[in-house]
Amino acid sequence: MKRRKIAIAAGFCCSFFLGTLLNLLFIPGFDHHQQQQQQQHRFEGPEQDHLSIAPSTYFNRVTDQDLLKQLRERYQEVVRYRQQPGSTAAAGRFARPLERRLMDLAQNSSPDQLQPQHQPQPQRHPGFQKNRSLTALGESTFASSSPVRFHSLPLGCPDINNASSVHYLGSGYTKAVYKAVLNETLAVALKSVDFGGHDMENCVKQYGALEDCYRLASYKLVKEMTLLQRLQHSNILKLYGYCYQDSNDIADTLTTITELGSPLEMIQLLQTSWEERFRICLSLIRLLHYLAHSPLGSVTLLDFRPRQFVIVDGELKVTDLDDASVSDTPCSSNSDCFMEFPARNFTLICSLEGRCQNMNEKRNLYNAYRFFFTYLLPHSAPSSLRSLLDTVVNATGDLRWGIDETLTQLEEVLYLFKSGLYLQNVTRSQTSEYKQLANVAVLDENYRCWPSYHHEGCLLSVYDLNEAKEICDNHSQCHAFVLTNQTTWTGRHLVFFKTSSNHIVPAAEKITFVKVAN
Repeated sequence: MKRRKIAIAAGFCCSFFLGTLLNLLFIPGFDHHQQQQQQQHRFEGPEQDHLSIAPSTYFNRVTDQDLLKQLRERYQEVVRYRQQPGSTAAAGRFARPLERRLMDLAQNSSPDQLQPQHQPQPQRHPGFQKNRSLTALGESTFASSSPVRFHSLPLGCPDINNASSVHYLGSGYTKAVYKAVLNETLAVALKSVDFGGHDMENCVKQYGALEDCYRLASYKLVKEMTLLQRLQHSNILKLYGYCYQDSNDIADTLTTITELGSPLEMIQLLQTSWEERFRICLSLIRLLHYLAHSPLGSVTLLDFRPRQFVIVDGELKVTDLDDASVSDTPCSSNSDCFMEFPARNFTLICSLEGRCQNMNEKRNLYNAYRFFFTYLLPHSAPSSLRSLLDTVVNATGDLRWGIDETLTQLEEVLYLFKSGLYLQNVTRSQTSEYKQLANVAVLDENYRCWPSYHHEGCLLSVYDLNEAKEICDNHSQCHAFVLTNQTTWTGRHLVFFKTSSNHIVPAAEKITFVKVAN
């Protein structure tokens, strides 16, 4: 019995070790230098290589009919998204066959096609090296500090092979995600197929074909790349580039290079200020409004969980699009337009064209309600805005509003908050008298309040000086406050509220207000 337990434990350890080793081996950047030289040589002459294996030739090699069917379906899905009508600039980037270069960003498009007219040309960052594999795009420039959405010099294999500070971030059913620093300046996320993930393990176990199973899984990554290119919005993660490299016995394993964001932690969000939580909800509804009216049609996020989003500079961005869908649900009656959720169900209208009306939009909207709005919108909001926010939450929870009306109402909330109009209907009490001290601040003397921008003190945003005085009067601990020169994303000033003014120190561009004793 003891030997049996030892053998089982050894088996588990061996499986864990092999899975970890496979992940490391298949992440570009860990390959041999010789492979890097071969890859650079391949990209120097892409026209000679990208047609070497046509999709039909590859599919003919697959023997299992069920696996072949799945491969064809995913391949055709990618083709459908790439060929679907969209903007001229985007459509011009998708012309080559898929099997060897499924997503070649180095099409013969001019930089003018890729650069939006309303954005200025960025300046070249001194730490960025020209990618030899993608020089067909020309000598355009790229700012690593604030990359633009259509930057015309994508990153590629040479950049990944010279990456530093590579760290594993996490994985899902299909993909593994790593953080890396490219060119010693730009922090990015690297996505690749997780060989130890659920999809790969189940496929290999069922079909025993490692390379074919990899192709099946990699089509989800290619689909995501396609959608990241076709769907251009400030709340969709930016695609910086990609790399195909040979790894062990599999040719052309794919890694995508995307913008790096912070994971969305709902518990942490609940502890932040209402202003920041409202920003997340507004970012989300702006994203969903775009998806409802995208160039590809109405897009639904079938896997709508907080883990599919990240935060970049305070803005919410969707990072996972491999489970997105543009397909309309066919119907012959309203009963075919049934949407089921854990808490409640909905039946939508079947149109005369035989399609469920606005199903993609409504599914996104209700998921926004149950995962985000109910937790983030109403709590600790300004009292004069709560009625409007409650209406938004209830209307989305009942699906009485569409995405257009929901966005209009949240933009109205933003306008009232930024303009200070939300304070007009608030009855203000008589404030205490305060003595003003310019260019000084109060050191320490902190107390905690909730929600606060600072976990060790009471740091809040205010519209004007009168609001700051009223807050201090309403806090029994407050006897002074410091008006800083910092502002939030809405332009409101940040104010530190203090228990006393015993430790005053010089501080440029700050003003301290001390409560005058009666």
